[in-house]
Amino acid sequence: LRFYDPEMQALASSRAQLEADIRKALTRGEFVLYYQPIVDENRKITGVEALLRWLHPQRGVISPGDFISVAEQSDLILPLGAWVLEAACAQLVKWAAGAKTQELSIAVNVSTRQFRQPEFVDDVAALLKATGANPQKLKLELTESLLVHDVEDAVRKMQELRALGVRFSLDDFGTGYSSLSYLKRLPLSHLKIDQTFVRDVLLDPNDAAIARIIVNLAQSLDLGVVAEGVETEGQLVFLVRLGCKFFQGYLFGRPVPVDQLILD
Repeated sequence: LRFYDPEMQALASSRAQLEADIRKALTRGEFVLYYQPIVDENRKITGVEALLRWLHPQRGVISPGDFISVAEQSDLILPLGAWVLEAACAQLVKWAAGAKTQELSIAVNVSTRQFRQPEFVDDVAALLKATGANPQKLKLELTESLLVHDVEDAVRKMQELRALGVRFSLDDFGTGYSSLSYLKRLPLSHLKIDQTFVRDVLLDPNDAAIARIIVNLAQSLDLGVVAEGVETEGQLVFLVRLGCKFFQGYLFGRPVPVDQLILD
């Protein structure tokens, strides 16, 4: 017996079409980077996070949530991730020539699949050399899920890139499976408090406690902390009192194209 489900066929067809569209978009140059400011307690911009956007000719601006999962389930995440790193390095080179921008860093999200490629370290090293970007201004953001499998490989790659000057931050900290024994071995510079904890930090005692624990943990490990998703003055004041030094969220700016980024 064979059963045909038209909904499954529609999903499969939709995914196949999306994969084909992503491949075309890569060749047509339809992807761009938006940048969201990261500020210190004085609201001075210290860097930005690079966020991928797809300028679809029919659908307009598409956020990663609508296509990144398909890219990750196929080989497309590899050329897509490589393009993001190359575009970020090219932007660092441009900013290095400006008095207002030469100290800015760019944080780039690296997918687990991309990071696990055997040639990842060599590819990043070659890219830095080819572009001339300052490796100390490049920050790679990794998720906790990367630590679930083959921690030794992750530590080795991070150490090799850290030796070149590249910095690392652990994204969405507290939402995954981090072990403190792993955490102390990783050559990190920052932890990022996930926005799910920041959103209700003034309303939920549990979220407030988690934020406090993350800040205290980071301080004890001599790491910086970036609070994501800061949208109100009250959240900012609370986090500053905890000892958090860096912030990201709509209170300071939404992700925008580089020509709309306000750096003053």
